[in-house]
Amino acid sequence: MINFRLVRHLWLFLAVAEEQHFGRAAKRLNMTQPPLTEQIQILEQSLKVKLFERSRRGTKLTPAGAAILPAVRKFAEQLERLELAVREAAAGQRSVLTVGAISTAMVEVLPSLIAKMKVSHPDVTISMREIDSVQAVPLLQSGDIDVAFARLEGELGRGIESLPLREDRLAVVLPKEHPLAQRTRVRLALLAQEDFVMFYRHVSPGYFDSLVSACRNAGFSPRVVHEVSSVASQIAFVGCGQGVALIPSAMKKMAHETCVVRPLTEKLSVITTAVAWSQTKDNPLVGAAIAAIKDS
Repeated sequence: MINFRLVRHLWLFLAVAEEQHFGRAAKRLNMTQPPLTEQIQILEQSLKVKLFERSRRGTKLTPAGAAILPAVRKFAEQLERLELAVREAAAGQRSVLTVGAISTAMVEVLPSLIAKMKVSHPDVTISMREIDSVQAVPLLQSGDIDVAFARLEGELGRGIESLPLREDRLAVVLPKEHPLAQRTRVRLALLAQEDFVMFYRHVSPGYFDSLVSACRNAGFSPRVVHEVSSVASQIAFVGCGQGVALIPSAMKKMAHETCVVRPLTEKLSVITTAVAWSQTKDNPLVGAAIAAIKDS
């Protein structure tokens, strides 16, 4: 049986943890501060741990509070999915397909898929969430998402299938005044002495490793000075004179006047987007989505 009182208490805990202030959390929850404080105290008594430390500077989590926060966040996300499913069922819509995608896939791949699914399955709701590539497989395995669109390649784990969707040649971003900026193409080996701006490896391990491998095949290990979370940030760092960066050629449209993008002499390609799904989860909508993708 669901303990709805505990659910409410956890929801209040999450608000205080995110706001780090009882007053702001109360305002966010449309309630006054004294009842909120009382409910948190009841939760602490129920769990037999202290969750918050309060001071003049605000409110911060105790070690125990910090330890349970990730689980409470995940629980809150699952509740939101449940609420969506209930609303759709009440409205006569039978199913929800949950899609996790990196930001570039939301622009390049998902619009056409969603359009096709609306035609073939008009009673289906597609619930989307932004993810990093490294999150794709764990979220598929846990069932938190049904389909993932991310930078993925190679063996992904037991029961996980994938299909490459987008592949692009590598190019180099250079500061506008860089000596190599005058060339129409740049040989990768000429970047051996440069400082590199790279993706955080934990964001997309396969993508990161493929870039490092390409450099090593060219005879050097890249000196990674800056790590960022997006291609836009890579280009911005290069434009500020912080090094060079390897990016998919299609992303050259994001370059601004402080830098230039030049194709590499070598024909080196990387997978920029793949779709992945779990074969162990019985969801006919996944099959329909994959079929729609293959037909495009």
